[in-house]
Amino acid sequence: MTTPVSSTPVLRAALVWSAVVTVVVLVGAVIVGALVAGVNGAWSGGVGAAVGAIFPALTAISILVANRFYGHPAWLQIFFGVVLGGWLLKFVLVIVAFLFLLRMDWVVAPVFFFALLATAVASLVVDVVVISRMRLPAVSDTVLPERSSPDEV
Repeated sequence: MTTPVSSTPVLRAALVWSAVVTVVVLVGAVIVGALVAGVNGAWSGGVGAAVGAIFPALTAISILVANRFYGHPAWLQIFFGVVLGGWLLKFVLVIVAFLFLLRMDWVVAPVFFFALLATAVASLVVDVVVISRMRLPAVSDTVLPERSSPDEV
């Protein structure tokens, strides 16, 4: 293929930092869940944090996979097909996971919800920080005109 797509370093950095923050949130959710509701609360907090981390990561991973086809004549169609397919898969998995998990006797719903919410907010904060600190050109593949002499018009 040709040169890498400019979004690749941003997505990789977001995935790495999201993993770090997810571990912190997961440990915190397990501790708070254990204090609030015992063993079931600890499991609910851990599963909620994991679910909250997996689904945003799937979007970044699908974009990274689609970026591998950059330079292919049908790159745009492949890109949108992979990202849309990932989004549809994620949509179905969320519904199935929630229907499955919320029927389990050991799930403490408030602990699960707040762990999921904390991970989602942490993921958004990581994305904003990573994107705001990355230095990407606003325009790519631009060729500026050469400097002309004052006599030329």
